[in-house]
Amino acid sequence: MLRFALIQMDIQLGRPDINLSRAVEGIIQASEINPDVILLPELFTTGFSENLLKVSEPIDGNTVTTLKELAVKYNVNIAGSFAEKWKGQIYNSMPVITPKGIAGIYRKTHLFKPMDEPNTFQPGDEIVAVDLDFGKAGCLICYDIRFPEMARRLTLDGAKVLMVSAEFPHPRLDHWTTLLKARAIENQLFVCAVNRVGRDDTNEFFGHSMIISPWGEVIAEGRVGEEIIFADLELEEVEEARRTIPALEDRREDLY
Repeated sequence: MLRFALIQMDIQLGRPDINLSRAVEGIIQASEINPDVILLPELFTTGFSENLLKVSEPIDGNTVTTLKELAVKYNVNIAGSFAEKWKGQIYNSMPVITPKGIAGIYRKTHLFKPMDEPNTFQPGDEIVAVDLDFGKAGCLICYDIRFPEMARRLTLDGAKVLMVSAEFPHPRLDHWTTLLKARAIENQLFVCAVNRVGRDDTNEFFGHSMIISPWGEVIAEGRVGEEIIFADLELEEVEEARRTIPALEDRREDLY
């Protein structure tokens, strides 16, 4: 049995000190239920702030250093995206932190033009599935869930769980729900997706963080406010779903 906890939180634009402090509070609270993995929303320390160049951090900066300390203290894996300063550019990056260190770093590959991401961030160029104690988990950030090819690549790379860090706004709640369920059903794996709540200067975010089974069933779902959503995942359900409906096995690689 594998326990995931999703920290659905509001984010103050461009205030990493306040946001990191509140994320730490959430991690401490979530640790009371002994999760194996804790997920944080997209850009959880800054949001899509206008001063991202100023508040972005290197991977060895305060944000990741703090999360590494918490991962050791509470013996938990932690993931969530932040504005990373790397090679003179800014990336929307999702490090996956274990008690032993950083298992991998996913840098968002699909940048969302309606929120002006391409003018702020450099796109990543690597799809990342990390090895954790329970097996492989694939990393996605927000807009990535609209690209089924990416989720399928992570599945073929061995992922049993997709971890999604997001800032998905109104009016696209139906898209969020449908896309997450589709990624779970078509790849026959668990999807654990955390979304932020609250408002920024131009958007309102609806929360509804979700944990979805390989059958597309919503195991746990948040509402519109700050809260911690958690559920226990039985990874044998992944193999059961794939045995019952061998869709992955029946792909026609000679045709597509």
